[in-house]
Amino acid sequence: MSQPPFGKVLIANRGEIALRVLRTCRDLGIRTVAVFSPADRGSLHVRYADEAWPLPGDAPSDSYLRQDLLLEAARESGAEAVHPGYGFLAENPDFARAVRDAGLVFVGPPPEAMEVMGDKLRSRRAMLEAGVPVVPGTTEPVATAEEALATAEEIGWPVLLKASAGGGGKGIRLVAGPDEMEGAFRTASGEAESAFGDGRMYLERFLVRPRHVEVQVMADRHGEVVHLGERECSLQRRHQKVVEECPSPVVDAETRARMGEAAVAAARAVGYESAGTVEFLWSEGEFYFLEMNTRIQVEHPITEEVWGVDLVEWMFRVAAGESVAPLVELLPRGHAIEVRLNAEDPDQGFLPSLGRITDLRLPGGPGVRVDSALYRGLEVTPYYDSMLAKLVVHGRDREQARRRMMRVLQELHVGGVETTAGMALRLLRCDAFRSGDYDTGTLERLLAEGLDCPREDGADLELAAAVAAALWRHVRGTPRRSDEEGAAGPDPWVLVHRCRELGRWPR
Repeated sequence: MSQPPFGKVLIANRGEIALRVLRTCRDLGIRTVAVFSPADRGSLHVRYADEAWPLPGDAPSDSYLRQDLLLEAARESGAEAVHPGYGFLAENPDFARAVRDAGLVFVGPPPEAMEVMGDKLRSRRAMLEAGVPVVPGTTEPVATAEEALATAEEIGWPVLLKASAGGGGKGIRLVAGPDEMEGAFRTASGEAESAFGDGRMYLERFLVRPRHVEVQVMADRHGEVVHLGERECSLQRRHQKVVEECPSPVVDAETRARMGEAAVAAARAVGYESAGTVEFLWSEGEFYFLEMNTRIQVEHPITEEVWGVDLVEWMFRVAAGESVAPLVELLPRGHAIEVRLNAEDPDQGFLPSLGRITDLRLPGGPGVRVDSALYRGLEVTPYYDSMLAKLVVHGRDREQARRRMMRVLQELHVGGVETTAGMALRLLRCDAFRSGDYDTGTLERLLAEGLDCPREDGADLELAAAVAAALWRHVRGTPRRSDEEGAAGPDPWVLVHRCRELGRWPR
């Protein structure tokens, strides 16, 4: 592409994904407009953009969800297009339509496709018509607990009671038998009404120990749809993904081809354009349509690393009218793993950890990528998602990628808040992950057991760090390491914090 697809783009988001989109814009020669709440005034995406426009409040409802203010900033700044990132308004068809009606380009799918795939019942009906396999269940909402009970008797127990609208694990309840239906229906429907303004529910048969496998697609306005393999996203806690890998360790070539064809058919069935992800449940060699995420995914970097492609760049290319045909020539290579680093305290029930980032050491080296907006001095506030960064590694095979990610987690240090790094490191050592034999319930079961996984070669380095920290506290008159070049001595508090993250304390 000799000329950039757009002259100026507004990024209707914040944090890591805003910075990720801004970097691709810089590569393409596109000028950028950031937006920011008062809490984000000093954020990296604000500093990195060519210009930045303030929003009035810290809460999402007063800032990143204000469609009117985002459109005003786009018009006033002279932006030609709007990229929504993920979260906030990324899957809101009203916003996509408002952008289009304002004479701007929405860098994402058409609102009509969003509306179909955003409604679980409409999407199930559309997939059935397109010949895409779906989990046995209802295609119309159930209005009462009594109706749900009768339907469950037909489908077979256990069943999942699910909100028709929304996502993110809200409005979902597992119902094992008739005695549980009334309470589960009342709770799930109320949760869905509160979260999405839509309390409608539907039922699916519950698959015992399924895997969550999703396929990346890219589609253009000319009717061409390409899939770029699958991602394994089964390691979840409360329906929130924790670790993802590409490709899946259990999907063989024949299943991969069938799953890719089904994902392409799903996208075509709704007239899809741009990047999207078709999610499937995989069980005993068969797969079933779950839903489609009509946006760029959090875990898109592992597909990029394996397939050698910039998916955000292709979102811009598609939005400018280009064909995705060149993507057909791409071939996968190696294996990639992503760990989501959250500001949460696993020892305190994963409560959010708030505060200022007082120290920061990010990992590096061959095959390592860190997508984040972290910097020393960043204030982690209660207003937004707890994810701090995405740690991504690529290796020639799965075992090299796994060991590389363990090294990354050991090198990482984030001071000032608690993180999930230590938990992720223990998880990567577990037999379930090493073997690839895990499902969507594995992490919850491991956490209930204390995530007590065997140590591997080299793990004694953690104990050595603990000993060094304990000894250093007794050394008098030795200067503490500072950030100034040439300062001497290790910082015992950094060592102590690393030991705490890794679950080992000095005695």
